Amino acid sequence: MFQVDQLILMAAILLLIGIISSKLSARLGMPVLVLFLGTGMLAGEAGIGGISFDNPILAHALGTLALAMILFDGGLQTPMASIRMVWKPASLLATVGVLITSMITGAAAAYILNLPLLDGLLLGAIVGSTDAAAVFSLLRNADIHINKRLKSTLEIESASNDPMAIFLTIGLLEVLVNDMPLGVGLLKLFVMQIGVGGVVGLLVGWASVQIINRIQLVTSGLYPVLVAACGLFAFGVAANLGGSGFLAIFVAGVMIGNRRIAFQRSTFLFHDGLAWMSQIVMFVVLGLLINPMSLLDVWLEGLMIAAILILVARPLAVTPILKMFGFTNRETGLVAWVGLRGSVPIILAIFPLIFGLEGAELIFNVVFFVVLISATLQGTTLPYVARKLGLTVAPPIMPAASLEITALEDVDADIVEYRLGDTARAANRRLSQIALPDGTVVAMVTRGKDVIPPRGSTLLQPGDHLFVVLRPDIRPFVNYVFAEGASIPNGEFPDQTLRLKGSTSVGEVLHSYGLTLDGDMACTLDTLLHERLPDSPSEGDELVLGDVVLSVLGVLEGRITTVGVTHIQPTLAPANMPG
Repeated sequence: MFQVDQLILMAAILLLIGIISSKLSARLGMPVLVLFLGTGMLAGEAGIGGISFDNPILAHALGTLALAMILFDGGLQTPMASIRMVWKPASLLATVGVLITSMITGAAAAYILNLPLLDGLLLGAIVGSTDAAAVFSLLRNADIHINKRLKSTLEIESASNDPMAIFLTIGLLEVLVNDMPLGVGLLKLFVMQIGVGGVVGLLVGWASVQIINRIQLVTSGLYPVLVAACGLFAFGVAANLGGSGFLAIFVAGVMIGNRRIAFQRSTFLFHDGLAWMSQIVMFVVLGLLINPMSLLDVWLEGLMIAAILILVARPLAVTPILKMFGFTNRETGLVAWVGLRGSVPIILAIFPLIFGLEGAELIFNVVFFVVLISATLQGTTLPYVARKLGLTVAPPIMPAASLEITALEDVDADIVEYRLGDTARAANRRLSQIALPDGTVVAMVTRGKDVIPPRGSTLLQPGDHLFVVLRPDIRPFVNYVFAEGASIPNGEFPDQTLRLKGSTSVGEVLHSYGLTLDGDMACTLDTLLHERLPDSPSEGDELVLGDVVLSVLGVLEGRITTVGVTHIQPTLAPANMPG
């Protein structure tokens, strides 16, 4: 048997254990990274697996590649609207916040471990950033829901603060090992990391979209691979030019994910699976690198440093920044608590080993212990803290089941399958009574083994499967129509104009979207606008009814054919008001 055969078997066993442990994560209420790290530690030389792994350079290489793919997937799934909403507080948290956290933690570490101040600051810089993989996993897979602004702030901060931690770590190592001057040298390194990384990410992301949509590949299976190659290209170019590859690949992911690309759905599914595999590989390899017994030598010091990081440094760093942008005390408290440390600190803790810094092994062991404490304590208590602070909200509006069958490569449309739940708005109503957005086509209805041709008189029943042709931009509205319940949570209605036919009745709008228009249920939008507008309606006229604005978008021979419906979103409460 060749050695590679044994390696393949061991890799497969570790992957299977990692996947099974992710299933246990939700039941145990523990972040998957802790279980993955535990899997690696158990498989290591000091554990039951007996696998000997003592190669920090290889661990750094695998960890860097895995983290790059995780950040790329995070960028693909980050809506541009979320970035616009919170880019100011998130960017300050990712830079100034990391700096303050690192300085406070580093000063405490120097005192607790009896290290020189610069060595202590190095340790503080290593644990200064939150972990994107851990935060994404908790917020997107845990059974908790918080408002969009808060969730976006946490996700974008965690995805964008790694470059600052990397800059501080490399900068301090250059000062300690290569005698780089503290002032100008560090400033130049910072500008290169952030500036080059951001610019390369934007350029490669834009160019990638053009290439993906214009190239004609021989098989659709190559498109997700092409997207992955574009992301890695952004990372490699930025890193080789002296910039932050992590920032570049995240920005490139955002650029690609927010544009319409060929075979988009299959690409996103591919990268979601790739990100999960990267998490498993990264955390298991990092777990193999540590000797669990060595953690016992630093448990007290590590516990004190973790306490200062979690209870002092993080709150002091985030509170003044979030107060500037009107976050409530409860929201600030949650952001301060969701400061999970994960793979990045462990990967950065390998740097002193590679640089040959004296005391590097002590720093690595302490960082590993701090990560375990942070991930276990903060990760397991996040749902409880969010509920205790009263920050949980109703789950977002989603259909009972939604499966995208295909993305038409040359047509701006998707074919989407919806399954009606027992309490879906469209259940037990005829197709003609449903206020579908203008341009939506129900192509087929299946009920059990029967195929039902869709007509206006077709009565939809719970359990029916509908195949709907729609444009991607109106999909959120179609989700509302086929979703469970009838109410609309504040801030959840799409922030765009819904186009309806003028023949749509007030009652159909209320039943399909939960919007009250203050009129007779049988009255059409055409009649309502003619009655309420002072003059003969023309395109561009608007009528405000409470929190709904009706606008005339199309008129034919005096009859209003198309009406725009816009929901006025509630304004955020000021910082001194109850959340």
